[in-house]
Amino acid sequence: MGSHLFTADRRRLLALAGASAAGLWLPGSARSQWRTSGDPFALGVASGSPRHDGVVLWTRLAADPAQPGSLRESVAVRWELAHDEGFKRMVQSGTAMALPELGHAVHVELQGLEPDRWYFYRFQVGQASSAVGHTRTFPAPVAVASRLRLGYASCQHWEHGFYSAYRHMRAESLDAVVFLGDYIYEYGGSSKAVRKVPSAATVTLDDYRARYALYKSDPDLQAMHADCPWIFTWDDHEVQNDYAGLNQGTHGPEGVDFAARRAAAYQAYYEHMPLRAITLQKALQGVMQPGSELRLYDRVAFGNLAVLHTLDDRQYRDRQACTKAGAPGSSTVNPAQCASWSDPSRSLLGAVQERWLDQSLKAGGATWSVLAQQTVFGQRDFRPGEGQVLSNDGWDGYAPARSRLTQALQKYRVSNPVFLGGDVHANWVGHVKADYSRPDSAAVGVEFCGTSITSRGGSNDGAATVLAENPHFVFTDRERRGYGVAEFTARQLEVSLRVVDDVTRVDSGISTLARFAVEQGQAKLHNA
Repeated sequence: MGSHLFTADRRRLLALAGASAAGLWLPGSARSQWRTSGDPFALGVASGSPRHDGVVLWTRLAADPAQPGSLRESVAVRWELAHDEGFKRMVQSGTAMALPELGHAVHVELQGLEPDRWYFYRFQVGQASSAVGHTRTFPAPVAVASRLRLGYASCQHWEHGFYSAYRHMRAESLDAVVFLGDYIYEYGGSSKAVRKVPSAATVTLDDYRARYALYKSDPDLQAMHADCPWIFTWDDHEVQNDYAGLNQGTHGPEGVDFAARRAAAYQAYYEHMPLRAITLQKALQGVMQPGSELRLYDRVAFGNLAVLHTLDDRQYRDRQACTKAGAPGSSTVNPAQCASWSDPSRSLLGAVQERWLDQSLKAGGATWSVLAQQTVFGQRDFRPGEGQVLSNDGWDGYAPARSRLTQALQKYRVSNPVFLGGDVHANWVGHVKADYSRPDSAAVGVEFCGTSITSRGGSNDGAATVLAENPHFVFTDRERRGYGVAEFTARQLEVSLRVVDDVTRVDSGISTLARFAVEQGQAKLHNA
């Protein structure tokens, strides 16, 4: 099946996704029994998109994960939800169709569940049963919630190491994981790989399906997906390095129709994540771009304790400003030599998402306001002394858009803003400033940009100089891989930076690199 499906037959795709998620039988759909010798649940199970009254259950049938087109008929899949792991106290059950048009992915959108409850779930095809998953609903938006433990992670390059970090994450007793982008990498294979991928870059829908199948074959990643619900956003490598909206990025094959490639990548992303069918649909009038849209930006409350805003800074952004020689992608820039750097019309989130976020921040509703997005929020000037050298790919390259966001935080007196990020393969911890051009301006929040699960970083040489040049940051580490754990209570936020000993070892140990605390009502970081 070609990558044209998302664009040429969008209406049918939406109907298929919606009907499959609701467990409806589709007119004329073939119903096949599982006839292959392979494990139908070789890609594991997952849950996500949690609400106070529901959650999405996911699996994808794969007779041979390396050959995504080897199963050509629709297959009926039974699902079960129970209060207990032995499935004696059943809550809901039903049948969903795994459709070839959607890569035999199954999305079950559960509704009518009790708030603030843990559940067990599984799938069955014929005599085969999946692993048992563990998931939960969140407390109702007005309910009192005493604690929220979030894991946050990003950047899991298959070739750069093993996912041992997830084995340790399972011991953290998390309520949910927030994944902040670069779930897969689209590159072809390299000669210095710890683990191998195919030599060609992903371009077609089948290419992306096969790459996701490879990543999801990892047992530690599967186990963490089965442990608790996940909340998702993406960055660039789910499509192409450094792409911006409908502008292609770098390190890709020449002569490829980028709009078609992006559409294929977006469909494959939906197929492999526990997302609601509505993410495929045009969210608001005027938001649709040519080619495709997958709305990931969202808001969900965890009782009265926290509101989580999940942002998308890739799909709707303007092209990076002043990349060297006018090439696609990113580079470091001297803002004084870039005429468009301070253009207020340029946006990282897009106008519609900016307006949505403004209204969501205005609504408030919880003690902590979490903004889960892809990258470093605070300014990072890499030139000591006079002048500046900034990256044009993240918030630094869209400074007026960042100012609009910090102004909204102040205007609406947003309660305890906390930014979570990824992308840069390093831990950065700092204060969110009202105005990064004025070092003495007020701190209006805090940020924790996490390191990668496996993707290679850099050296800590020169880190002290960079921190001195950017005193709103209090900590950085570029050398270690891992994840973060953020525990929210009514009194404080405590964040632990967890790092593995050796990402090239499947049995790597783990340690705590640093721990920070933030008291409710004070945008100030303390060592914990």
